[in-house]
Amino acid sequence: MENRSKEILKKMFGYDSFRPLQEEVINNILSRKDTLVIMPTGGGKSICYQIPALLFPGLTIVVSPLISLMKDQVEQLTEVGITAVTLNSSLSPVQFSDNVSLIKQKKAKLVYMAPETLLKEKTQEILSGEQVDCLTIDEAHCISEWGHDFRPEYRQLISVRSRFPGIVCVALTATATPRVREDIQKSLNFESSCEFISSFNRDNLNIRVTQKDSPLAQTLSFIENYKNQSGIIYCFSRKQVDDLSSILIGKGYSVRPYHAGLPDMQRMKNQDLFIRDDVQIMVATIAFGMGINKPNVRFVVHYDLPKNIESYYQEIGRAGRDGLRSHCLLLFSYSDIYKIKYLIQDNDSQKMRVAINHLNAMVRYAETDLCRRKVLLNYFGEDYRIENCGMCDNCLDDQKAQEDITIWAQKFLSCVKRTGEIFGIQHIIDVLRGSKAEKILRFNHQDLSTYGIGKEYSVRQWQHFAHQFLHKGLMTQDMEFGGIKLTSSAWNVLKGLESVSGRVLPENTAGILTRESAEDREAGYDQELFELLRNRRKQLATEANVPPYVIFSDKTLTEMATLFPQSKEGLLEISGVGAVKLRKYGRDFLFLMQEYCRLNKIEDKAVKSDRITVSSGKPIQKKRHQTIGELYNTGRTVSDIMAMFNIKQTTVLDHLFTYFQEGNPIRIGSIIDESTLSSQQKKIVLEAFNRIGYEFLAPVYSSLNCSVNYEELKILRLYYLYQKKINGEMN
Repeated sequence: MENRSKEILKKMFGYDSFRPLQEEVINNILSRKDTLVIMPTGGGKSICYQIPALLFPGLTIVVSPLISLMKDQVEQLTEVGITAVTLNSSLSPVQFSDNVSLIKQKKAKLVYMAPETLLKEKTQEILSGEQVDCLTIDEAHCISEWGHDFRPEYRQLISVRSRFPGIVCVALTATATPRVREDIQKSLNFESSCEFISSFNRDNLNIRVTQKDSPLAQTLSFIENYKNQSGIIYCFSRKQVDDLSSILIGKGYSVRPYHAGLPDMQRMKNQDLFIRDDVQIMVATIAFGMGINKPNVRFVVHYDLPKNIESYYQEIGRAGRDGLRSHCLLLFSYSDIYKIKYLIQDNDSQKMRVAINHLNAMVRYAETDLCRRKVLLNYFGEDYRIENCGMCDNCLDDQKAQEDITIWAQKFLSCVKRTGEIFGIQHIIDVLRGSKAEKILRFNHQDLSTYGIGKEYSVRQWQHFAHQFLHKGLMTQDMEFGGIKLTSSAWNVLKGLESVSGRVLPENTAGILTRESAEDREAGYDQELFELLRNRRKQLATEANVPPYVIFSDKTLTEMATLFPQSKEGLLEISGVGAVKLRKYGRDFLFLMQEYCRLNKIEDKAVKSDRITVSSGKPIQKKRHQTIGELYNTGRTVSDIMAMFNIKQTTVLDHLFTYFQEGNPIRIGSIIDESTLSSQQKKIVLEAFNRIGYEFLAPVYSSLNCSVNYEELKILRLYYLYQKKINGEMN
């Protein structure tokens, strides 16, 4: 069976090897053991049950919540020669009858349906005479009352098992906390030993959260970097979707709206245009996207705060399913919290408590100054040990180096106290900046000693400070009315007993986004050939009436434009090209590549011994920390690299740290020369690392009374780790 699984993987799906955990899951299912699979969006969940379905003699039922997801899966399976059908309300009577016939004739290997359809007596009658080997439940978090998307009909699926003795049950989801996983297993009578949990980390996603001040301008600045590329913008309300769509269309963007208020036909048409690459951007409410398996979504924008981390994780998971680098931006505002709380109040008390807890976790994530991956993965019970992921705003932004902001904290907290601890953030900022607003004059706040003492900073900067003060526990905010109150910690700051370290907002956040996108465009493939391949793929997809990615993903085209295969044997070496697709499309793509390579005098590099190794789910281009580490080892200085990439010293040092942590050698003698500290100062810092540890720099910084800056700490941390390594104290 194991060898047969690998044969199907290559022949049908075009992959040489399984992704992490896929093979173990498949073998467990083939051993007829119930299986719970927790795997991130884009992690390859579908193959986990599709390959067993082809090896089982009987039928596999797949429960899916959305018709769009069923349609997408059936199209992709049909394209590689696998007979799969759906039973759902969108089918005409003739189509429904034809699909039932395929089941009865034992031709269909997989049948997709919603839980409501499966629970119907009519469906049970259709399946009663069939050999059903496997029941697969996709989006299994819908089973749990503790999940973010509980659906009662999912809870009833356990009754189906009793109708088919010996059936193996598979539950799959991308979003499940430990509590939700336990509830799923209990509801389906699973054994805990059959739980497979992949890492929740999507390391090709660049994640950014920024304070929302001018959301339209911020969104336009962001999407300008992704011309002719697919993206999704999520909004809170239907009106926002309609308004934003109209504005973007007026500015020349290829956009369609998607929300429940649109007529069904219009909504389906807009969705179809998007998945077929005829429209580049969807502006949608959160109802959109759950069933879309479009792999080449390059960006996701959250125009408003999601209600919970599960939804947020699932929605950013729409980006970069092909493994290529993609960007996710969340615009965060405290006013969004009040809108969500207003809606939550309509729920009963139990549901409201769960929803409030979920919302609070989302807010903590948005506020954090820690690595976003660390916080996100920790929420799902995963311990992420890398200090700097290099792919989130908190790890990337040079401008976010900690500074002493005690004076500004004292100004703000003093103003909160002097205004009576009843006003919101914006009012405090207006007083500090000397506003002559009617509300200021009505309460005589122009007479306060704190009036006008904060004019040197913009409203946006003060908002940024205020959010940090909230996060640090110096003050609390009434979630219903927005009023600010001081905590006991605030009094220590006001009395000068404690200092406050924080981050000053960069002047040009949009510039950061632009620079990162420019980095991403430094791809290691022939972009002209890639566009030719993409255009040919679109032509073939239109002729076949399928989405372009069903033919080949962007990742497959990228690899073609890297290795330039010019023979059938070479094309089969490309990830995503199997025997079926080679037979259907090989001639078209080979002719195009042969002509391009002949005109440009390019040799075929798609020979196994010469192949570039592309790990599953990773971009082909080399990661920035690897490039910087290799450059440094060739003799380039930190200053050289800063100039080459237009980045700051602290970012270069972060990249070198990541490079060294991966086990790579580094020119440590040159690193220590970068330090401007005296020998005695270096000794004190190294002793601090030995006493406190090196994983987090903030405790070391504080222990040295903030006398050594973070750049020096990063230099000496590298030296410290090098010394530990040569002394055999670490691997």
